[in-house]
Amino acid sequence: MFTLIQIELYKIFNRPRTYIAFIAIAALTIIVQLGLKVDGKEYADFVMADLKNTFSIDGKIINGYFVCYVLLQLLLVHVPLLIALIAADMISGEANIGTLRLLLTKPISRVQFIIAKFIATCIYTVALLIWLAILGLLLSIFIFGTGDLLLLKNNYVVQLQQNDIFWRYTGAFLFAAIAMITVAAVGFFLSLFAENSIGPIVATMSIIIVCTILSTMSLPLFNLIKPYLFTTHLVTWKEFFDIKINNQNETIAGSIQNPAKIINSLTVLIAHIIILISITIFIFKKKDILS
Repeated sequence: MFTLIQIELYKIFNRPRTYIAFIAIAALTIIVQLGLKVDGKEYADFVMADLKNTFSIDGKIINGYFVCYVLLQLLLVHVPLLIALIAADMISGEANIGTLRLLLTKPISRVQFIIAKFIATCIYTVALLIWLAILGLLLSIFIFGTGDLLLLKNNYVVQLQQNDIFWRYTGAFLFAAIAMITVAAVGFFLSLFAENSIGPIVATMSIIIVCTILSTMSLPLFNLIKPYLFTTHLVTWKEFFDIKINNQNETIAGSIQNPAKIINSLTVLIAHIIILISITIFIFKKKDILS
């Protein structure tokens, strides 16, 4: 199995399209960092305009932690589309070049074949998030330094102390890994039904876009299905940056406002992964391979 995974990883990282996602993340990250480095004060004044009318803010708002939060809000919406470029090509790509039938003549089971390909897809997905963490968090800390993190929610403000932030980013990136693996599972499943990678890639992107729209619309009909859509739970990483307060309206360091929501989202996402991969294995075991 380990050899199979190595082979699949070699295939993934031997494709030029694999590096499109890494280049895109690097370019967008550097552009945002450069913009905030040059015009960070103006951006902070604009974001905190209403807040400054209520009380004075002492300290540096634009620091590495704040920049990383801005980057995550911008990029985690688009990373699923980048993951689809690889995940939706894993099986259909083999069929397209005519190697799928040949590969299955080797002394490996179809279940091993699917599992090895999916594990390789997961490794690629995690590598992409590690790349985002290096550029978005570590590089931002290097450029902008550290400090308290001040965030504006819908109707309240969250201030996180400097020593109570890094572990939250660790949790957020781990959660994002599960969320992005769910997206990869969708693309991987769809790649089973085509002999050309373009169709599954477009279909995966379309599903992400449609489900995202359904997740954000507040209509009674859509509210019934929202809890079961994977896109509803992709942004739950933000819950790591909400903190509890005590009866004296003081923040409780090391706490999370709604940990049950994180657990619920993880449950839904993992359920999607298990169901999609199980169905993929079931169909692939019975599928006639003609290409």
